[in-house]
Amino acid sequence: MSGTMMDNKPLPPSSAAAETPRSPDEAGPIVPLSQALSRTGGRSEIVLRVIFSCTRWLLYLMIVWFIFRLETWLAESFDVNILWRRMITEASMMLAAILPAFLMAQIEGRPFGDFGLPARAAFRGNFWVGAAWGIASLTILMLALRAAGAFRFGALDLHGARILKFALYYAAFFLLTGFFEEFLWRGYSQWVLSKGMHFWPAAALLSGSFGAIHGYNPGEASIGLVAVVAIGFFFCLTLRRTGNLWWAVGFHMSWDWAESFLYSVPDSGTMAPGHLLTSSLHGPAWLTGGSVGPEGSYLVFGLLAALWVLFDRIYPEVKYVEVRS
Repeated sequence: MSGTMMDNKPLPPSSAAAETPRSPDEAGPIVPLSQALSRTGGRSEIVLRVIFSCTRWLLYLMIVWFIFRLETWLAESFDVNILWRRMITEASMMLAAILPAFLMAQIEGRPFGDFGLPARAAFRGNFWVGAAWGIASLTILMLALRAAGAFRFGALDLHGARILKFALYYAAFFLLTGFFEEFLWRGYSQWVLSKGMHFWPAAALLSGSFGAIHGYNPGEASIGLVAVVAIGFFFCLTLRRTGNLWWAVGFHMSWDWAESFLYSVPDSGTMAPGHLLTSSLHGPAWLTGGSVGPEGSYLVFGLLAALWVLFDRIYPEVKYVEVRS
């Protein structure tokens, strides 16, 4: 069947040629444009979908950049120490990533929550379960490095109230980081690109860019960038199976918190001031991660593979809804 309306007993060629045009009521159901395109030129439909989704994505990124530049200009008037300067910068990046999505929600005719951060799920079960997975996963990695003789805990580097002060500071800081990075790469960006190229091709593109942007971190290395891409891809799986970003935000926050503060090792090439321990890494870079930190260790790939399999077993149902153009 070609999809056009046909009689059960077609007229002879001479009669069919003489048939007069039928009225709309007689012509049968109207075929949607997307369906017609898929029959007459599926490649054209795919190209159009990709162009439309990428155009809206680029518009979103342009607004993100404009808001961040404006925030940076305004922040220059604040005279604060380096720690609060970092907090202000992180908050600026988070707002720059999230605020434009409210405008895009109006353009798309969708509620903001469809982009991965529904208010009804804020800081509820998925967030805390993700946070537990994050700190547990990093702990397993550090214990594996300790068993291999590549990591030493050292002694306390903070004492008294300063422990609580910096613990809370980095919890807030990395919560902002989780919101910023998860929403920028797996929030509206993932939603709109999925409309043009389906979920996993969009996830591959965005995870690649997620790794590339980390190349600007001081102390980062090629193996660390590959690990960041793999972690980004895992976060895409959590989005697809839980239906939103809250699980990933919780994991992201607690992983970075444990890495930078609790175990006091480099995080993507950056050593955070005000960490808890005088810990140290010893051994070849392929094992310890070198200047990158544990995220640059070859062991992280085994950990991510185990996380992928375990998460796939515990969360088998796909809950992420793809909306096609």
